[in-house]
Amino acid sequence: MIKVGITGQAGFVGTHLYNELGLLPNEIERIPFEDIFFSDTLALDNFVRQCDVIIHLAAMNRHEDLDFLYRTNVGLCEQLISAMEKTNSKPYLLFSSSTQEELDNLYGKSKKEGRSLFEQWAKRNNASFTGLVVPNVFGPFGRPNYNSFISTFCYKLTHGEQPSVLVDSSVRLIYVGSLCRYIIEKIKCNNEAGESSLIEQVLVPYDFENNVTGILAKFEIFKEQYFDKGIIPNLKDANDVNLFNTFRSYIDNKNYFPFNLIQHKDDRGVFVEIIKLGVGGQVSFSTTKSNVTRGNHYHSRKIERFTVIKGKARIQLRKIGSNEVLNFYLDGSEPSYVDMPIWYTHNITNIGDEELYTQFWINEWYDPKDGDTYFEPVE
Repeated sequence: MIKVGITGQAGFVGTHLYNELGLLPNEIERIPFEDIFFSDTLALDNFVRQCDVIIHLAAMNRHEDLDFLYRTNVGLCEQLISAMEKTNSKPYLLFSSSTQEELDNLYGKSKKEGRSLFEQWAKRNNASFTGLVVPNVFGPFGRPNYNSFISTFCYKLTHGEQPSVLVDSSVRLIYVGSLCRYIIEKIKCNNEAGESSLIEQVLVPYDFENNVTGILAKFEIFKEQYFDKGIIPNLKDANDVNLFNTFRSYIDNKNYFPFNLIQHKDDRGVFVEIIKLGVGGQVSFSTTKSNVTRGNHYHSRKIERFTVIKGKARIQLRKIGSNEVLNFYLDGSEPSYVDMPIWYTHNITNIGDEELYTQFWINEWYDPKDGDTYFEPVE
């Protein structure tokens, strides 16, 4: 078991990395970290002492006082080094730097200075260190107006606002899931090689490159087709799926679902449009007996829709790491659906007296061999 700790665990990348590491319970033990540890010397020393690997993500991305931002980021690096030297700890250290290292701004300079301090520590202590120069990171649950312009675009489009482009530049982007898997692979490789004095700087490969206006255009399509009309848009590759799942994460699920389906009624009965697709996928259905619950699992990539077509059901969602449970009540007499957000554990229960009929759709980019289903109860 490799004992791994993440400074900045509660942040955007930290939360995703902590969750991804949790999918490897037989290989990795997660050492919990809290931001308050940087204000508690004993707590920080105890954290450092337990770790075989530390990923240093804790940093300030934005602040009105840029000098304060610089001092804070460099100071966090110095505190971590002090704790490691005081406890004589030599974990494999990975540091999240930025492609802004070479730009003339204090954020980039703080990252470059931090990486230099860690390299000096590794040389003094015959320890292993990897400086990760990371491109622009995007993904679900980032903070608007802080983590990424993508977070800002998605939040505004799903909350009745119109984003604007201040500078239309070409941006190299990496999905947060890709970054996490890259870091995990570095940890595994270092553990297998038994490196004790590896000191390196690596450019983390980006997933794709696009203009800011090109990204906004995609999100505007997602808003028009999916958010307004319930249509799954055309997703041509994994990058589109990642952008779409990112967009979906900013929807206020509590008030958005269940989404009422379009019905066409005449003397013969009712015709219901369950799903319109710009992308293929798999459609299936289930029958569920009264008082039976299905599910209690979550997905990290899959796009999935539950549509109740007969009977009464309760669908529950809970975001991983949260205690808030969202309850949605659906009735086949008024057809509606709930889409399953990624990183939300979910279930469906037949709360009626008759058999429940539910139709499921999953997107074509889901590969069952990828191990995308992870079990965890909603409550």
